[in-house]
Amino acid sequence: MATPSSNNIMAVASSAGIFNTLVAAVNAADLVETLQGSGPFTVFAPNDEAFAKLPASTVEDLLKPENKAKLVGILTYHVVPGKIMAAEVKTMMTATVNGQELDIKAANGDVRVNHSNVIKTDVAASNGVIHVIDCVLLPK
Repeated sequence: MATPSSNNIMAVASSAGIFNTLVAAVNAADLVETLQGSGPFTVFAPNDEAFAKLPASTVEDLLKPENKAKLVGILTYHVVPGKIMAAEVKTMMTATVNGQELDIKAANGDVRVNHSNVIKTDVAASNGVIHVIDCVLLPK
């Protein structure tokens, strides 16, 4: 069972050391205050290795001010309203903050979100929970 944290999702992600690209993207998209808000949120958070799998220069392009709307769309596709702990995950479609749905599949102790594997679960924050994924999710 995850221990509740006194830190919000942004503070937990910033201090984890594996979400540097995600934190930079959230800052560029001006979503910091949102992820510091009361929530609760469930964040399927791509780690730095997940961002490294994207084609070269993709992240740099997304961080440019002219691409802010696209970046916001991608980042909010990783956030689900409410706090969904690993023990509560089941195969389902669930709406994201950006309005599109994620396809979550749970089987044999493994969880997939769209094409991505959940590699660490239940990283607790005061305003929700982070589940670490191994790929960046791209909305349709």
